[in-house]
Amino acid sequence: MVFRHRPLLLRACAGALVAWVASGQGLPQSASASAQTLPQPALANAPILPPASPDQTAGFDGYLQLLAARARAEGVSEPTIARMTAGLTYNPKVIALDRNQPGSGTGANPAAAPDFSPYYRAHIDAARIAAGRAKYAQAAPWAPAIEHRYGVPIAVALAIWGNETNYGRYMGDFDLARSLATLAYDGRRRELFASEFIALLKMADTGIPRAQLTGSWAGALGNPQFLPSAYLRLAQDGDGDGRRDVWNDSADTLASIANYFRDAGWRPGQPWGVPATVPAGLDRTGIATALVAPSCPRVHARYSRWLTVREWRARGVQPQGTIGDDVLTALIEPDGQGRTAYLLTGNYRVILEYNCSNYYALSVGLLSDELSR
Repeated sequence: MVFRHRPLLLRACAGALVAWVASGQGLPQSASASAQTLPQPALANAPILPPASPDQTAGFDGYLQLLAARARAEGVSEPTIARMTAGLTYNPKVIALDRNQPGSGTGANPAAAPDFSPYYRAHIDAARIAAGRAKYAQAAPWAPAIEHRYGVPIAVALAIWGNETNYGRYMGDFDLARSLATLAYDGRRRELFASEFIALLKMADTGIPRAQLTGSWAGALGNPQFLPSAYLRLAQDGDGDGRRDVWNDSADTLASIANYFRDAGWRPGQPWGVPATVPAGLDRTGIATALVAPSCPRVHARYSRWLTVREWRARGVQPQGTIGDDVLTALIEPDGQGRTAYLLTGNYRVILEYNCSNYYALSVGLLSDELSR
């Protein structure tokens, strides 16, 4: 897992735990897997931890008092603190799932990564495309206003929604207060999860009922799978009804995702990337990047150095979509040389801010293209 200056999301399941992520695609930065419960193979392989011991229970209860004191100091009301901490217990299952995540070491050989095609088939299937197009049609009355306000195509926001929760079909059923308190107490990333626990209480302090505050085991919630801190900072009221309902309201969901992308630096009017054809004789040593990314290095190592589209054309690489000659792009060949290829723009890196996995980002871009047709 990678947590940048924007620890906004926390994917905890499907995309994060597939084998190709572990073997070279990079673990989603947000722990960012959809809030659905983990796939059965992941659950089956999770370490089985014993029930909480009396010492763990006592320690957890004491730590919960420290979290309550911090929430109080940050302005959370006493009734909310009491409501959100009542009956909370340590959850060994959450710790088992957390410890079962694949590592993200930097020594993996990018060339050994599995093909993109199985991931593509799993995430851009006919059912997901059809459901996304239906959502697109429903959004027609208010989508232009959202696109104008945030500069992000509705199709891109829909593709995120489709990848995260399959348009709301699965958002997770873990009690977020219990999960976040348990993860904070465990200590592996204590400050991250303690801060998210406090943010969750601040959400509850706005009147959101505790029963609605469920999601992934790692704290992600709603259609877009925002962490509580992301919800507080970036969730939007997309239809002017005075609420930021990312659980039930399509306009709020899509406006919130669009706002996230604008905040992360999305460039209006520019695609995420385009398919490309690559000549057999392309000198790949001359386009190799010498940069080492400060985060998700395995992910960024999969593509070339940045050149303008005009410079790629001069090397025989031909974009198969509409893109300006002066746009800076990087080449990725996810299935290896001589197979599929894409020229990626800076907007692709914005998708990586949501989930730092090349296969995830490619699937979002390509699904958005399908929804726009």
